Amino acid sequence: MQIDKLRGKALDQLFEAILSLETIEECYRFFDDLCTVNEIQAMTQRLEVARMLRNDKTYHAIETETGASTATISRVKRCLNYGNDSYQMVLDRIEKKHRQENRAEEDSSE
Repeated sequence: MQIDKLRGKALDQLFEAILSLETIEECYRFFDDLCTVNEIQAMTQRLEVARMLRNDKTYHAIETETGASTATISRVKRCLNYGNDSYQMVLDRIEKKHRQENRAEEDSSE
């Protein structure tokens, strides 16, 4: 893992801080303080590129919809194919959560 070079107390503290966040609103507030708008946009863009690649979208479609460069798309694709499976893990979890929420809404409307 590339991040192993940074592994240590300071990075552990950052991850513990992120894991302590309990709501989307807390995430907005924390990341607003922690990151620049460009950094947040870059992370958001990479996750969206991963989702679109996973759904077999073309580079052209991804570039058009997200504004991501082909270099960014290629990097994300390399992570999807040869990385730590973290994009897959979080996207699976997000999709599962959304399916559960949709089922709960359907059940409550019946």
